Amino acid sequence: MAEQTAAQPFAPVTDRVPTRSLSIRGQERLMAGIATAILVLGLTVVLFPLFWMLSTSLKGEIEALKIPPNWIPKSFQWVNYRDALTHNPFGAYFRNTFYFAGMVVIGEVLSNSFIAYGFARLRAPGRNVLFIMVLATLMVPAEVTIIPTYVLFANLPGQWLNTYNPLIIPAWLGSAYLIFLLRQFYLGIPFEYDESARLEGASRFGIWWRIILPLSKPALGAVAIMSFIFHWNTFQGPLIYINDNDKFPVSLGLSMFRTPFGGTPQHWYMAASLAVIAPCIVVFFIAQRYFIQGIVVSGVKG
Repeated sequence: MAEQTAAQPFAPVTDRVPTRSLSIRGQERLMAGIATAILVLGLTVVLFPLFWMLSTSLKGEIEALKIPPNWIPKSFQWVNYRDALTHNPFGAYFRNTFYFAGMVVIGEVLSNSFIAYGFARLRAPGRNVLFIMVLATLMVPAEVTIIPTYVLFANLPGQWLNTYNPLIIPAWLGSAYLIFLLRQFYLGIPFEYDESARLEGASRFGIWWRIILPLSKPALGAVAIMSFIFHWNTFQGPLIYINDNDKFPVSLGLSMFRTPFGGTPQHWYMAASLAVIAPCIVVFFIAQRYFIQGIVVSGVKG
């Protein structure tokens, strides 16, 4: 009896260990539930406009204007997509945009990767100062340079206005943000590759073209995706430099969507809008692995 009585004070201590473990598990489950609820709420906020666009694009003209609205159309009017895309010359708009965005993507991938290679791999006096000056251009609002840039292209020899040249040529001259992104990625590539290539007689251009570029597929993929999506949706540049309707990209073509009576049929407008954003969604889902990997790896070293 004495031994049992002496052992009793230690029994509650062993009983409290599972309680503490359950308490920690409960807190973890609570935090996981809160995080899930926040993610679901954010996903709902992001997807609701797309759901509204899809719902409206499948309604008739009268039903699209009904208040309160029907969240689900009474009958799905798939013909709205055909009518919307044939009402205006969207075929020409898509061709123009693919050409314009494609040329810009090629220019930004090549030029920014080459410039970033110089900042990351070459040792030269004043390199860091020059890089800081490049980054400083990010603080200059784009609106400040609109008029000087327009005057520059208007006074250059040849025909620059009403063409895509003022939108394509600057893309081949580098972007501060993309230079920074690629430079961070290049800093993570071991310099032993450069030294080995130099011993084999490779030039600086050969090292960039044959070694650095193949190793930079994730970062280059991220640059290409961001460039394509941005210039696919760009509006201000084409609005300033493009005048002819047959040269409009999809952003300008969508803004000019009108009926002969001057109105904007909402069901057609939503159908055309979904068709316009579809290429961006497809490109992102196809290449999202490169995009995410490129963004993550670019921030590892710097």
